[in-house]
Amino acid sequence: MESLFEKALLFAIDAHSGMKRKSGEPYILHPIEVALIASKLTSDEEVISAAVLHDTVEDTDTTPDDILRNFGERVAYLVALETENKRDGIPKRETWQIRKEESLEELKGAADPGVRVVWLADKLSNMRSFHKMYLEKGDSLWQSFHQSDPAKQAWYYRTVRDLTRELSDTPEWREYNTLTEKVFEGVK
Repeated sequence: MESLFEKALLFAIDAHSGMKRKSGEPYILHPIEVALIASKLTSDEEVISAAVLHDTVEDTDTTPDDILRNFGERVAYLVALETENKRDGIPKRETWQIRKEESLEELKGAADPGVRVVWLADKLSNMRSFHKMYLEKGDSLWQSFHQSDPAKQAWYYRTVRDLTRELSDTPEWREYNTLTEKVFEGVK
């Protein structure tokens, strides 16, 4: 019998099949990296499972009910707190600020410590990619994103850092902090 995480991994592989990241890499590598990071922060299988599933509702045809039915209430809750309301029909550039503000409010108000683990794991994976792209492209890297203003990106990623500070004694949080400062060095 497969574990909850194995089931979640197979589900995520299927859901993200054929998708690519902005870097051109297979999309599934990001959720796998997020789960690996989460596994260094906790042994809680529900949290690690939510980490590998964190983008399924936001970026695939997967529904919140699919996650609830297959993985239970807590995993569905953790995934929901990583899922932005994309506001279909409105250009993503126009909704970026409100989506980020709403998601940060969810993070701020979350009582379950697993929420911060999934968030930190996701954003550390993103920051690793950003740092690599930043070394290659400099500030022009932001032109490929829905929000091209580095100051707004810096605000968002620094706020996530501040809201996950309870994990500041971990190597993962310290890496996130270091990479955030490198990528946004000089950005106010």
